[in-house]
Amino acid sequence: MKNAGKQSLQELTRAVLAFRDARDWAQFHDLKSLMVSLNLEAAEALELSQWKSDAEMEAFAQTPAGYEALSDECADVLAYLLLLADHAGIDLSAALYAKLAKNERKYPVQKSYGRKEKYNALT
Repeated sequence: MKNAGKQSLQELTRAVLAFRDARDWAQFHDLKSLMVSLNLEAAEALELSQWKSDAEMEAFAQTPAGYEALSDECADVLAYLLLLADHAGIDLSAALYAKLAKNERKYPVQKSYGRKEKYNALT
């Protein structure tokens, strides 16, 4: 399996699909199950921070074990996101650019710079 460098989303999707198909797991990957699995994996990433302060979490992520654990969970989240997008026919690159354009309108720099409020609370 390919393992280094920056791969395109299409290359990553092909690798995840090949991994899945070699195990005959597509039968389990309906849209709802993929959405549930994506959220479960995101929760596993969040679980790494349970009972840790911000400083402890930052330090944990800098350790070899912490980096590996966080990296593994990020990879799991990405794998399910790629499977979900493929199943739904979503071009993730196009979707992200479209969402950034929407957010540009909702959060203009002059109103949102350095602020954390939601767009409907910006004045």
